[in-house]
Amino acid sequence: MAEHNDFGKLGEELAVNYLIGKGYEILERNWRNQHKEIDIIAKDGKDLIVVEVKARQTDEYGGPDEAVNQQKRSRLVEAANAYLFKNDLDMSTRFDIVSIIFKDGEPVIEHIEDAFLP
Repeated sequence: MAEHNDFGKLGEELAVNYLIGKGYEILERNWRNQHKEIDIIAKDGKDLIVVEVKARQTDEYGGPDEAVNQQKRSRLVEAANAYLFKNDLDMSTRFDIVSIIFKDGEPVIEHIEDAFLP
């Protein structure tokens, strides 16, 4: 497996553990619908949380959350709609970003709730 794939999996694992620590219930990881993917689908109270995880080894070229551009946001919204439809859910949905940057070998996690609106 390529090194960047291992790094991505590490980032997602850190994000899952972080969210569980905040009391979130993890429903799905790497949920796919056609060519769209949601890194983490969680539940926080009565809300469905769609989480995009971005991890970087450095913030030299900007924060990881800056990589979630309008095209990526649109795909996340489409995937979330498909998830709600396929699971016959009618829930309030929130879109979050978990940004992870490694500083001195240690992960620094930033959780951006309501990162964007659909």
